[in-house]
Amino acid sequence: MIHRFPIRVYYEDTDLAGIVYYANYLKFIERARSEWVRELGIDQLQMKAEGLVFAVRRVEADYLLPAKYDDALVVETTMEPGSGVRLVVKQDVMRGEDLLFSAVVTIVCMTAEGAVARLPAAIRRLIP
Repeated sequence: MIHRFPIRVYYEDTDLAGIVYYANYLKFIERARSEWVRELGIDQLQMKAEGLVFAVRRVEADYLLPAKYDDALVVETTMEPGSGVRLVVKQDVMRGEDLLFSAVVTIVCMTAEGAVARLPAAIRRLIP
């Protein structure tokens, strides 16, 4: 299943050259992951109340083409094979048919004390 999240590039997202500042792609994919998780039915506030939070463990990113002010982009999110302790998500930022940015993000669960924890059973059932 591919989750699609639309993004519009605003002036604040760009650098002096008028292209999207590289770190803002990480913000774009974070927003898309948050909506993807919500649509999966995972309540992160409830998780936090139960002492668990998601944390990004690793990001592998490729910047392929620049996005510019006022571009209409779409972040496509798909789940990769993971394990009982991590989610692996592939995220592509597209402008029409053009792939601008691609990332593989590894996400883990952590306790309030900062220790890595096993993903809750309901979330593990979602992993391919």
